[in-house]
This record gives sequence, structure tokens and C-alpha cells, in this order.
Amino acid sequence: METRSKKADSPPVRATRYHHGDLRKALLAAAEAELAEKGVEGFTLRGVAKRAGVSHAAPAHHFKDTRALLTALAAEGFARLGALSAERVGNAGTDPKDRLIASGLGYIEFASANPALFKLMFGSDRPVAADEALHEKASGAFTILIEAVGDLTGAPPFDSEAGIRHVAAAWAIVHGLAHLLIADKMSFLEPMLERDREAVLAGILERITPDMRNG
Repeated sequence: METRSKKADSPPVRATRYHHGDLRKALLAAAEAELAEKGVEGFTLRGVAKRAGVSHAAPAHHFKDTRALLTALAAEGFARLGALSAERVGNAGTDPKDRLIASGLGYIEFASANPALFKLMFGSDRPVAADEALHEKASGAFTILIEAVGDLTGAPPFDSEAGIRHVAAAWAIVHGLAHLLIADKMSFLEPMLERDREAVLAGILERITPDMRNG
């Protein structure tokens, strides 16, 4: 699967209007569209309700306030990030280096496809960090990268200072590259990315790995 270069959050700007069934799901879809269009600063429960086609009071059935809704949306974002990274790793074969690079490519693909959601997850204080569901989903997504590092080094990463440094280096490179790309700070790479985005990004991420194998 090729990493997408256009920064267009999914779902589209206008979410499907709610008619029946899962109100919570409809509100989260509308919230993501509202976030993509207006950012955290312009995000309101009233705007989400209007976009979902429900009354202004309807969100209160599931979310007590704006922070609660943004927290749930961030948790869903981490779940999707984890699922995409896991899919990438699962399709990468058995070589530990390829699997670590694949986890990074999944991370970048998610950020590139969902820049507003990615910024909410990693750059906003609006979600409640202590929320149990948010913590669980974020930890699950991060575990994929940790396990990939451990597979390459041949040891549990947090059992040694060297392993901890490897995790820190891998996450810093993966997250930093994702952030720079969605912030349009790497225009000098565009000619290469347009030619073969996947291979160029994989080549950059490969620089994480040389000193990791066997600890």
C-alpha cells in the first residue's frame, strides 16, 4: 500500500448525517470532519451536532463536554494508527528490519492521511491524558513499534538502557519525519517522493536500524 502524499483527513469534510443506529459512531465521524475543517480552535459540540444532523443536546448522551468528545476521537485515532501499523508489519514478511521499517511507514501513512487527527493525538492538550481508553489505545499503537525494535535487537527493549535508547531513536525518527511531512517542511524531498514515495521513506527509516541488530 502506497503512502498517500496529499494531506486530506478522512472522512470527507462533511460527515454522513445520522438517521438511526449508532449515535456515538455518527458523532465521532462528524467530530473528525469538524476537526479537519476547523481545527481544535474552532471545534464545538454545536458544530458537530449540526454536521451529524442531530439536535444540539444529542452529543450529551455520549459525551459530557467538548474535551470528552475530543478524547474519544483521539482514542479512535490511536486505534486506527495501531491497526494500520500492525497491518503494515504483518505484510512485511519475517525480516525484523523490514518489519520495523513497515511499522514506521504505517505511522507516516496514518499521519499523512489524517493530519488534523494526528495533531490532536500528539500536539494538543484538549484530550484528557488520564482517560483509560485513550491510554489503552495509545499504548497499543506504541507497542507495535516497541516490539519491532525488540525483534530487531533480539532483546526486550526496556530491559536495558541500550534498548531504551533504540526505542527513543526509532520513535523520534518516525514521528519527526511524519510531523515534518504533514507540516510541509521537507519540500526538498518532493521530487524524490513524487518518483517513489514508498522507497524514499523506507530508505530514510532504514537509517534507524544499523546499530540495533543484536543489541
